[in-house]
Amino acid sequence: MELVRKNIRPRDIMTEDAILNALTVDMALGCSTNSMLHLPAIAHEIGMDFEIDFANAISEKTPNLCHLAPAGHTYIEDLNEAGGVYAVMNELNKKGLLHTDCMTVTGKTVGENIAGCENKNPEVIRPIDNPYTQTGGLAVLKGNLAPDGSVVKRSAVCDEMLVHEGPARIFESDEEATEAIKTGKINPGDVIVIRYEGPKGGPGMREMLNPTSAIAGYGLGSTVALITDGRFSGASRGASIGHVSPEAAVGGPIALVEEGDIIKINIPELKLELDVSDEELAARKAKWQPREPKVKTGYLARYASMVTSGNRGAILEVPKAK
Repeated sequence: MELVRKNIRPRDIMTEDAILNALTVDMALGCSTNSMLHLPAIAHEIGMDFEIDFANAISEKTPNLCHLAPAGHTYIEDLNEAGGVYAVMNELNKKGLLHTDCMTVTGKTVGENIAGCENKNPEVIRPIDNPYTQTGGLAVLKGNLAPDGSVVKRSAVCDEMLVHEGPARIFESDEEATEAIKTGKINPGDVIVIRYEGPKGGPGMREMLNPTSAIAGYGLGSTVALITDGRFSGASRGASIGHVSPEAAVGGPIALVEEGDIIKINIPELKLELDVSDEELAARKAKWQPREPKVKTGYLARYASMVTSGNRGAILEVPKAK
């Protein structure tokens, strides 16, 4: 009713500045990789041009103030008792990192909402001048393996895996990769590649929660990386790199990786590279054929025919006439 009384419309609330605020707060909280699906999709709806590597610029100036489970030792209940998200926002505002004049669904501006919200526990919400890291929790990596980008929760990656290279282990589904991990077929140093799990290939871009949990559970989190055109849940940790775009189902480079190829990951330098020459990749691309769709009828088939890769928020577009 407050919105109606003040004649506040949806377009007054969902603005470019509001999207930037959301991304900034996510960086400070330690991040969910899923924000790099939701925010580009919302940006598309308001006509904002949102390239996902734009997140790197936000990350560079946004300190990571929280270290929540499973990557850290505190929980959402602790965050709530320490003052909640508004307390985090108030810390960010001490360095002018938020657009405080943005209108919100409360009928008040961001600045009005967070006024007086104190940080009650500096061990749960670090003060702005004593963050866990000076950069935010997400990183967008690019390179010849992900020309349109990929997403990693940098705040959940151990130091040993920030820079890593190893042989590709290829799997065409979540289930195949999980079985290989559980049966001891993955070795320290390997880079697990799970493909055809993107928005179109899945179809639906389901969470790769089982393999990421198995990597941690079998003690491989500091030696094994995972790369996928699928996505992760908020429980992801380790060198788990998702949203690889273009996805395999449309012939992206992830579809061209072969067993044993060396993959190079450099999170500080924001790079994800396949150590294969351009000529060899072109030759593989020429031989590549689209896979038969997993679903051929019903709404999932319609979805798969219209959905874009993860870098664009898996939005739906009407296919262009050939």
